[in-house]
Amino acid sequence: MQKKQYTLEDFDFDLPEDLIAQYPAETRDASRLFVLDRRNGTYLHTRFSHLHEFLRRGDLLVFNDARVIPARITCARASGGIVEILLVRQVGDRVWLAASNRTRRIRPGEILVPLKNGSIRFMVKKRDSELLEIEPDAVLTEAVLSSIGEIALPPYIRRKASALDAERYQTVYARQGRAAASPTAGLHFTEGLMERVRAAGTDAAFVTLDVSWGTFRPVRTHRIQDHSMHRERYTLSEESARSINRARDAGARIIAVGTTALRVLETTLEGGKNAPGSGDTDLFLYPPKTVESADSLITNFHTPRSTLLMLAAAFAGYDMIMKAYREAVEKRYRFFSYGDAMLIV
Repeated sequence: MQKKQYTLEDFDFDLPEDLIAQYPAETRDASRLFVLDRRNGTYLHTRFSHLHEFLRRGDLLVFNDARVIPARITCARASGGIVEILLVRQVGDRVWLAASNRTRRIRPGEILVPLKNGSIRFMVKKRDSELLEIEPDAVLTEAVLSSIGEIALPPYIRRKASALDAERYQTVYARQGRAAASPTAGLHFTEGLMERVRAAGTDAAFVTLDVSWGTFRPVRTHRIQDHSMHRERYTLSEESARSINRARDAGARIIAVGTTALRVLETTLEGGKNAPGSGDTDLFLYPPKTVESADSLITNFHTPRSTLLMLAAAFAGYDMIMKAYREAVEKRYRFFSYGDAMLIV
């Protein structure tokens, strides 16, 4: 039986540091897959390459197709100092919100120059809470971003980004959007696995959620309901909404690939239907809240005390997910962005 209210400490668990994946598996679908059956709490341990064996004809996988941008930019200040900025969210044609390791020291009116491309200038317009509002003197196209920035690996990956990450921290189906962080549940899919999924009679639909760096923002409130989520931009197309609603009406399973896809599904659910459109979401899912928009969830193993773990607990049930995580630690699953995956059915 679930409690009526949970605290931050309820989502703590012992995690050996050597289980935090620092590199991806040799091939995307070689990662392990922990299958959790919510009906009876049973587990099955396999490989992600066998995912299609757990899918049924008519099932619909819902992917987040957001592309990860080179959001980490090292800049020089006029004083000669070096600062690092991280693009968090685009809020205008040229205006961005950015985090920095020197936010409190940087003043409005300052000019920051990327070390990798001195022809670009960033004007610091103002401080917006914990972030900076900045405006470059050029539109940050994909080519410009590639010339000034690099992939921003999560803080628990304790190494510099490399050419490997430029490929492996991006899903094979990424096609639009401007995400600072990857929708990591999708990193396990290969083109070959996508073909096997289609051959199994499972369809696909795509949503876009620009995953922001706020996904790694720690919860600091004892009562989890007092935590404020970061806002992220989402899009659900007419075509995808029709596919999702048609599958649901036919009694097929809606399978969210990742917490980001699930948040779009839950945000856009109105009267049992998913409504197309674009907007911002700060939806925070945690138990005892329930999820109505999806029947199954593919997700990675998340950090202790994180909003992502809380979402998984809302989907599977608190007791069941925490017990499964203890099992995953015992079986030495790899955790976080480059780690292994869980299928909750």
